[in-house]
Amino acid sequence: MAAPSGHGSTGAPGPRPWATLFLLLATAAAAGGSDGDRAVEFDVRPGGVVHSFSQSHAQAGGHTCTFTYASQGGTNEKWQMSLDLSDDSRLLTCVIWRPQGKSYLFFTQFKAEVQGAEVEYGMAYSKASTGKDADVPLKPEEFEVTSTAVTHRQGAFRSELSKIVLVARTGHVEL
Repeated sequence: MAAPSGHGSTGAPGPRPWATLFLLLATAAAAGGSDGDRAVEFDVRPGGVVHSFSQSHAQAGGHTCTFTYASQGGTNEKWQMSLDLSDDSRLLTCVIWRPQGKSYLFFTQFKAEVQGAEVEYGMAYSKASTGKDADVPLKPEEFEVTSTAVTHRQGAFRSELSKIVLVARTGHVEL
């Protein structure tokens, strides 16, 4: 799993990147992944066919978050995606989740990726919090985090997915 990598001139971790990252994660977790007005609902459809859903908007600096998956069993489920940019335009947060908490679909693959930003933190969950229960993360061997995505690990992923969180650095430079 990738961890934040902000370092000051002495090589020691700088407080601002960590503080901003944790603030974004806390905000995403407290709101169920969304601030309410940027969450977009979409259907996750079973059938074993690869599907994708993307979200992009001007307030996120033109960056795009894409969720690509294949699943089996059951019927369509309502999921949500939020894409938010920090106040200083340096961090992009993409959260994809099932508001009801647990998905009953059997996922054969998944990938959540951002374009135009470098992933600094990524996590995938088998169960999303519903207010009274906490998120249940996938085991580290079930997924991997790269500089652009969070994706399943072939042969290790146990097919349960209910939430993905990505925090990425946009490369935005203040003038």
